[in-house]
Amino acid sequence: MASLPVYDRTGKEVGTYDVEWTDIAPRINKQLLHDVVVMYQANKRQGSHKTKSRSEVAGNRQKMYRQKGTGRARAGSRRAAQRRGGGHVKHKQPVDYGYRLPKKAVRAATRMAVAAKLKDNQVKIIDGLAFDAPKTRDMVAILRALNMGEQSTLVAVEGHNVNVYKSIRNLPAVSVSPVADLNALAVLTPRQMLVTRAALDALKKGGFTKVHGEQPSE
Repeated sequence: MASLPVYDRTGKEVGTYDVEWTDIAPRINKQLLHDVVVMYQANKRQGSHKTKSRSEVAGNRQKMYRQKGTGRARAGSRRAAQRRGGGHVKHKQPVDYGYRLPKKAVRAATRMAVAAKLKDNQVKIIDGLAFDAPKTRDMVAILRALNMGEQSTLVAVEGHNVNVYKSIRNLPAVSVSPVADLNALAVLTPRQMLVTRAALDALKKGGFTKVHGEQPSE
């Protein structure tokens, strides 16, 4: 059983936490992680691209000039694709790129993503994270004390806390999410992860509830 150090807000080690990455997920399937991440990215695509067809562009449908006797190539409507301002032959239409994978697969991928962070030593544990009022300055001081101020970070807490959220939302490359809202993309995108002791307890119990339609946590 591996013991990870637990830090307080000043960066001082105040205890240890016994956890193995296998406590979160028995194995890490890279293909499943890839499939789920691609699903989240596809669901974020707007898909609003569009070009006009021949029937949608401006211009009348009359024949431009008579068929024979002009010495020029025959021509029909000025809406034809080969003419300036004409419609596209294979015009683009809005597309919905979103799709879903099975709930069990998505939840398993979330556990695997957290396990991968633990396996790669990219997780730090803090004994608690709470603020009397929103203070971005205090959150910056905590990250610097833990030597986490230079890289992108995901802060995982047990539940939604307004003061914690407001203290983090203005920090570049730092995001916060309750354990219940974690997903594979949100976990794997940042380089490191800061977890409260209570949140890690919930992670070990598999407290993931958000599965589909879900945009990754901001």
